[in-house]
Amino acid sequence: MDAGLFDSMLAERAARRPFAVVTRLRDGAQALVCEDSVRGDLVLDDAQLDETRRRTLADRSGALEGAGERADEALFVRCHARPPRLVVVGAVHITQALAPMAAMAGFEVHVIDPRRAFAAAERLPGVSVSTEWPDEAIRRIGIDARTAVVTLSHDPKLDDPALIAALRSRAFYIGALGSTRTHARRVARLTEAGLGDAIGRIHAPVGLDLGGRAPVEIAVAIVAQLIRARYAKPAQEPAQEPASAAGSARAA
Repeated sequence: MDAGLFDSMLAERAARRPFAVVTRLRDGAQALVCEDSVRGDLVLDDAQLDETRRRTLADRSGALEGAGERADEALFVRCHARPPRLVVVGAVHITQALAPMAAMAGFEVHVIDPRRAFAAAERLPGVSVSTEWPDEAIRRIGIDARTAVVTLSHDPKLDDPALIAALRSRAFYIGALGSTRTHARRVARLTEAGLGDAIGRIHAPVGLDLGGRAPVEIAVAIVAQLIRARYAKPAQEPAQEPASAAGSARAA
């Protein structure tokens, strides 16, 4: 690898940003593909860049699809992606089940709840818990294209700032607990805040429609939807689930 490219790769790794190295097998030409830049002597077309970035987010190294049928055009992608991050607002009962499940699925989990009685360490052992206000904690943690944000507090004072930050970011998944009526009121508030069409990115009610209502069942539904969103192409992942989804909270 070229020394300049190697130094750039080390800089990306030190900054904990996902990247990929694409190599043309016949001559070793390489490209360093980052979230918003490309470096190196290997020229990739737009389709190859899009596929490389999609694979990087999913952490899937391998032969690059669409690189051509001739052996001398074969490309290999080596992904360097930090673990996906899950930011949960609200240290509620669902969170107690969700946090360890998400960690087992490979997520770096951060729970935010300024209500200290909820955010007690003994309720969420082994999990990064912050008692900052959500907007402050999210600013510190950061949201990028490998981050999912889930709001479970059912309190607009906590959930809305997190949703606004997430909708203004490249988060790959945004989910919110609440009934259809609750979400309608949420949409009205976010519309007034100027979010507009971006509101459609929210999965609400949160979680796949598995039919369960217990906290642990809702947690399973959320993790399942997170995994699907992580690996699916954008066009394959709908913006919202039906009102009957397992993550639906029936409270108004």
